[in-house]
Amino acid sequence: MDLRFGKTVTFPCQLRLDSHLCLPIPLPKVGRPAAAAAVAIPATPTATAAPPSPTPPFRGIAPAGALRTLDHPSGRLKGVFTPPISAYDGHCRSVVPVAGASRAGEKVADSSPLIGSSTDSGNDKQLMDLIPRMPERDFAGSPYVPVYVMLPLGVVNTYCELVDPDGLMEQLKKLKSIGVDGVMVDCWWGIVEAHIPQQYNWKGYMHLFQIVRDTKLKLQVVMSFHECGGKVGDDMCIPLPQWVAEIGRSNPNIYFTDSEGRCNPECLSWGVDKERVLLGRTALEVYFDFMRSFRVEFDEFFEDGTICEIEIGLGPYGELRYPSYPVRHGWRYPGIGEFQCYDSFLQKSLKKAADARGHSVWARGPHNAGSYNSQPHETGFLCDGGEYNSQYGRFFLGWYSQVLVEHGDSVLFLAKLAFDGSSIAVKISGIHWWYKTASHAAELTAGFYNPCNRDGYAPIASMLKKHGAALNFTCTELHTLDHYEDFPEAMADPEGLVWQVLNAAWDVGIPVASENALPCYDRDSYNKILESAKPLNDPDGRHLSSFTFLRLSPVLMQNHNLLEFERFVKQMHGESVPMCR
Repeated sequence: MDLRFGKTVTFPCQLRLDSHLCLPIPLPKVGRPAAAAAVAIPATPTATAAPPSPTPPFRGIAPAGALRTLDHPSGRLKGVFTPPISAYDGHCRSVVPVAGASRAGEKVADSSPLIGSSTDSGNDKQLMDLIPRMPERDFAGSPYVPVYVMLPLGVVNTYCELVDPDGLMEQLKKLKSIGVDGVMVDCWWGIVEAHIPQQYNWKGYMHLFQIVRDTKLKLQVVMSFHECGGKVGDDMCIPLPQWVAEIGRSNPNIYFTDSEGRCNPECLSWGVDKERVLLGRTALEVYFDFMRSFRVEFDEFFEDGTICEIEIGLGPYGELRYPSYPVRHGWRYPGIGEFQCYDSFLQKSLKKAADARGHSVWARGPHNAGSYNSQPHETGFLCDGGEYNSQYGRFFLGWYSQVLVEHGDSVLFLAKLAFDGSSIAVKISGIHWWYKTASHAAELTAGFYNPCNRDGYAPIASMLKKHGAALNFTCTELHTLDHYEDFPEAMADPEGLVWQVLNAAWDVGIPVASENALPCYDRDSYNKILESAKPLNDPDGRHLSSFTFLRLSPVLMQNHNLLEFERFVKQMHGESVPMCR
């Protein structure tokens, strides 16, 4: 029972609560009931308990995977729909990542959501094998959610030539045969405008789009103004255009820069959006010229409906965020990352904001925010009760996040001009680690001002609403308990984050699409996506507008994986499939 609110809490596994932080802690070695057999502890006046804490509760402190039915505190995220505990475990035998092995892609079949824990025993497993599972949820008759598949990164090479068109045609025909609605493809700035400004080479994409149209699939196209390479799953390198790199060699301030002066050439700093540093053009003008050229070149595909949506790249990996956790600078999960505001143009913006506030001494980044691989409690700025919540901290984080919103606002204004009448979307990254801490440190360094006492995604959703843009969000396939098992120190909560972002978007009435953050081919992951796509008993009947699977590969095309994917596609479409009982 949550003593502060007097509400019933349902526990998917046997836990005790830390009386100070309300965190789940596994009990000593005992048999644990399966999630489907969870017991609700009633809120009775005779219950023996400690007195209520006088400290105001914070959103994001308790793991959503463990306290799934806990309401958000009063005054925070009002009207948020929180889904009930899943009525099934996803499999006849659940496939669960094992601590240490899951990062290498290994999985072990077992019925316990916490396999690999030190509290497991053979008797526990035998006991849980005897506990009956509840049936899978039947999605027959549910809303139709289109499914797209992201094409390989190298489908068009650096010479803008389509690679293996015959093989691609066969793969697309197979996707069409199992009901896939369309495909998504990155249109790389570094390929199309590689050598000379405003000289665009679209030939490889023209060939690709013709093949997609011939297979009667739809197209989602990403305007990719970022570098490709360095991310999990990236199998090729596509840098920014050569002429941009030449400018960067003499003026590295066009790139995001950390506190130690290390530049990151993944994408241009938002500080140059309105600075004429790109051979007489601003970054905004460069983006607009590229988008306008694309719209003119592929007019026939817009007119016949083949191109159904344009996703606008707004930062690293096409996501609206700062490049706060770059692998090239040594970041490793679950480091908090670093603030990226030390190029001369963003520093000038910060000084202007500090002067306008009347505190010129605030024209600096925080000096005690740690390094890329720090944890929040190791820093003075991001620890519980840290300087992030001081007058200076609130000023700095407000400015830092506002620069992100203004960048999105400016680029989307031009995108609406270039793609007048076409659907546009923006991708938001799912930064779920440290979500269960007060500061939400990793989100802060990425530009999402989302500590436990503030909704950092509502301003972004409102900005997207202004331009009629959809929100595309990642990590809907991730389970909080899996992350709690593999990286307990990360205080991650992907499920809690997903529901916060989805509700922020739905509250302002914009479409919400999603994609998986990591490769997934198993039913457990697909069922998790389905739960997020079509929330059970949502009073408003809300659901995702589409889902994009990452990505087309030989592994996906293996017969058993393709059959499982076909089953998932049918469920997303609201069709009937055989149920696992």
